[in-house]
Amino acid sequence: MLFNSYTFVAFFIVMLILHNMPFPWKVKKINLLIASYIFYAAWNPPFILLLWLSTVVDFFVGRALYTQENKHKRNLLLVLSLIGNLGMLCFFKYGGFLLENFVALTNAVGINFHPAKPNIILPAGISFYTFTTLCYTIDMYKRKSKPVKTMLDFACDLLPSPGCRTYCTATATGTSI
Repeated sequence: MLFNSYTFVAFFIVMLILHNMPFPWKVKKINLLIASYIFYAAWNPPFILLLWLSTVVDFFVGRALYTQENKHKRNLLLVLSLIGNLGMLCFFKYGGFLLENFVALTNAVGINFHPAKPNIILPAGISFYTFTTLCYTIDMYKRKSKPVKTMLDFACDLLPSPGCRTYCTATATGTSI
């Protein structure tokens, strides 16, 4: 869905109307979250699964990091989050580059290796999303802030939709918009 398309304009108008209805704040956040997921999925629907996976894992890992007293378990949780998030980022951003260099290395030592082209598509906003979740996880590890209370607030804060981030962050901090 492009910003300059009639589809986006219609979508945006519907969301504005829904947001300005006299619904409770929680319903408005759910509308913003769903709208953000729809907007993101309109580009490439399977990538929404990456967002969901990262959101769920980092929400629970962050909570566990904050409450866990055992240093070994805290380190293990942090490593789990780092490997999951950075692994996903490295695969999508550098997968083709790493494969090409691996093929060049194997061919240089005399092994004739010709894998299929991976044709990896980079999900929109993956770096932003990954580093935002990593910042949260590291903050929980260092106990610089308290964990987000609900999955809804956490998901709203992570989405690459500026409207959702602004509204949910303002509500969580008690700031008026």
